[in-house]
Amino acid sequence: MTFAEHLASLRRSLRRHLTDKLGVRTSRPFNQLLALKAISEGVRKQSALAERMMVDAPAASRLVDRLEEDGLVLRRAGEDRRCFRLELTAAGEHDLAHLLDVLREMDGELGEYLPEPELSELKRLMEKLQMGLTMRAGGPESSDGGGGCGE
Repeated sequence: MTFAEHLASLRRSLRRHLTDKLGVRTSRPFNQLLALKAISEGVRKQSALAERMMVDAPAASRLVDRLEEDGLVLRRAGEDRRCFRLELTAAGEHDLAHLLDVLREMDGELGEYLPEPELSELKRLMEKLQMGLTMRAGGPESSDGGGGCGE
């Protein structure tokens, strides 16, 4: 297996494990929880959310519509009245807590396979790879999505 195949396989295994653990706590789809996490980390525009989630603009719009419909996200008027800023509601923060708890548990489980120094080094190397791939694709990701409304 190539290095890229190993990474892809590991990603699938991790996602399956996370989804299984989350399924016991919430019926909220994994992608919706990931969107809540992105918004909690400063993603404020729908276009930035689409980029972060690696989906097209219509899919991001549907995702935000659903989160808003469920009372987890608010669209607030931005500096430019044509734009909206995404914000979590208290209910959104509550649902996000399920994901954050499972992610912390997962970090603990990974510690069973790799000692802390190795986990730290792996994280550093993965961040280095991510930065390199991001720069090759056109520059660093922006937390607010850069110019334009994104709506």
